[in-house]
Amino acid sequence: MKVGRRYMVEKDGSWREAEILEIREVHHGKNGDSKQTLEYYVHYEGLNRRLDEWVTENKFDTAKHLNGESSGEVTPTAYNSDSLSGLSGIESHRKLTRNLKRKHDEINHVQKSYAEMDPQTAALEREHEANTKVKYVDRIQLGKYEIDSWYFSPFPDEYGRQPKLWICEYCLKYMRLEKTYRYHTAICTRTGPPGTEIYQKDNLSVYEIDGKQHKVYCQNLCLMAKLFLDHKTLYFDVEPFLFYVLCETDKKGSHIVGYFSKEKESPDGNNLACILTLPPYQRKGYGKFLIAFSYELSKMDRVIGSPEKPLSDLGKLSYRSYWSWVLLECLKNYKQAPQSLQQISVRELSSMTSITQADIIYTLKSLNMVKYWKNQQVICVTPKIVEEHLKSPQFERPKILVDSGRIKWTEHRKVPPYCQGGDAISETFE
Repeated sequence: MKVGRRYMVEKDGSWREAEILEIREVHHGKNGDSKQTLEYYVHYEGLNRRLDEWVTENKFDTAKHLNGESSGEVTPTAYNSDSLSGLSGIESHRKLTRNLKRKHDEINHVQKSYAEMDPQTAALEREHEANTKVKYVDRIQLGKYEIDSWYFSPFPDEYGRQPKLWICEYCLKYMRLEKTYRYHTAICTRTGPPGTEIYQKDNLSVYEIDGKQHKVYCQNLCLMAKLFLDHKTLYFDVEPFLFYVLCETDKKGSHIVGYFSKEKESPDGNNLACILTLPPYQRKGYGKFLIAFSYELSKMDRVIGSPEKPLSDLGKLSYRSYWSWVLLECLKNYKQAPQSLQQISVRELSSMTSITQADIIYTLKSLNMVKYWKNQQVICVTPKIVEEHLKSPQFERPKILVDSGRIKWTEHRKVPPYCQGGDAISETFE
């Protein structure tokens, strides 16, 4: 088996088409009992790169590969199952209708093909993929959790090619050996992130950390985060950024759950540059909590903000869900107001929520609340439509709400609110 060739590889009980990207030697045992085996780094056709992984030879159907040199013709139906995941990438795309494929790609975060991108984006994406195609760090130990990594991260060579790294959950120092990690945890004096605790409620705390004042911690945070984020370029130039680290707190200390970063001064009006919830804490409402927290800071800073673009597929889903819930709640409250307050504009919604007008219009369009009337785009909303949307699980109330009264924070700058224009559009609330 060689680099660049494609084979059928077993994954989660099903067979998928996969390309070998790299091969490495792995030594098992100690001293004279050491044994050497080969592992193959593969990319599965039609799946997000975070599912790329190192596999052993027993996962391959070596009798059938897809480069024109197989002993016989491969029939994809031989590998089909009743589930979509059991289909090869090629066959699954053939069997899906256009709408189902779009939904499948969105749910599974399948990236666009190079043919679907503009030439400049495609060139940048090819360069990014070439530089980061192989993840050498398979997993990390962070506190009580052993976490499988998703993507490549540029740790220094002596660390970046280790199958496993041990990371102190308090200072984020990374180590190659478990014995070094055990020794470090016995002497580490930290019980939480550096910086200032600006929020505390129940067992949740948020720390504000200046990248200039705590440079090493923030660099370590970015290197760890890159293991779970595909497109992230900030690793070492952390000084222009503030980091907001969310922790679960108990008697032992404050355990990192996730974070977001933002520029201290953003010419584009971005209130968030990067966001991550660590895998053990996902699907618990922490992502939307961090998004909401970024907007609470924008309100306190008296600015209108938006996340840095482009958003990842998962980021789009999270933000659209959050924006939808916030806007629907605003519209719900307006419909209960006196008749004199029955008119609401995009500008007013932006002022109330600190969400940009462009993001509001994008969200309302996704909710089918924008109609064409007399050659104009008109936002037309009824109480019934608002209620129907709010009953949908997609726009349900966030699991964890930010208590703005608990934020101990002062604004960092005094500037006129940043406004991002949208389409020329009329607004009516009926």
